[in-house]
Parts: sequence; C-alpha cells; structure tokens
Amino acid sequence: MARAGGITNAVNVGIAVQADWENREFISHISLNVRRLFDFLIQFEATTKSKLASLNEKLDTLERRLELLEVQVGAATANPSLFTT
Repeated sequence: MARAGGITNAVNVGIAVQADWENREFISHISLNVRRLFDFLIQFEATTKSKLASLNEKLDTLERRLELLEVQVGAATANPSLFTT
C-alpha cells in the first residue's frame, strides 16, 4: 500500500512539474510577444516623429509661399497700374 501511494505521489509531482513547465513556457511566450510589441511601438514612434517633422517642414514652406503670394496679390490689387503697359 505504501508503495502504491508513493507511485501516486510521484505521478502527481510529475503532473505538477509538467504543468509548471507549460506555465513557464506560456509566460515566456507572452513576455516575448510583449517585448516585440514594445519594440514595434518604439520603432513606430520614431518613424512617425520623423515623418511628422518632415511634413511640418513642408507645411512651413508652403505657409511662407502662401504669405508671399498674399502680399503680392495685395500689392497688385492696390496698384493695378503695375500690370498695364
């Protein structure tokens, strides 16, 4: 009888060890995927900041050109004689 109980305990311990390894493997996969997601978000942020900075520079250039055109149109409207020969 003691021997049967020992086998049962050994089986239970084996099952517990197997479950523990499966849990550790699952946690390892989750940790790895969280790290990959974090790395992606860091890269995404850097790329997005770069692209937004580039777009901001282009927008600034367009705004300056628009302001110049507005001044030129205002001057032309105020002095139509500039366009008659």
